[in-house]
Amino acid sequence: MSVCLDSWAVLAWLDGEEPAQSRIDALIGERPIMSWVNLVEVHYCLARDHGSDTADETLRDLRSTLSLELPGTARMLEVARLKAKATIALADCFAIMTASAHDLTLLTGDPEIIDLEDRPCQVEDLRPDTD
Repeated sequence: MSVCLDSWAVLAWLDGEEPAQSRIDALIGERPIMSWVNLVEVHYCLARDHGSDTADETLRDLRSTLSLELPGTARMLEVARLKAKATIALADCFAIMTASAHDLTLLTGDPEIIDLEDRPCQVEDLRPDTD
């Protein structure tokens, strides 16, 4: 069973945060799907926090680990429709619509995605339990 990842999930995985790390480690051999838009978000977060060399190296590694999709016109229009009715980040819309297009579960810990009503895809919450 493949899954779709958003930038939140990948950044948590790279930081070794649980349960994201264990969950993604278990699925990484299946080459999870991710939108290039979300990978660009991972890159700029890493460049900002750790420098461009680290960001470039991580991007290179992730390109061989993930199944990356460059959105076409139809997907971008779906994203625009979702963004028009949802008060969430544009990159989150790309993650949601990529998962939806493949009928996959989106792995994330992003509250904007998790709390979104009428999501067109299933979501698995990777945030640690706060019980």
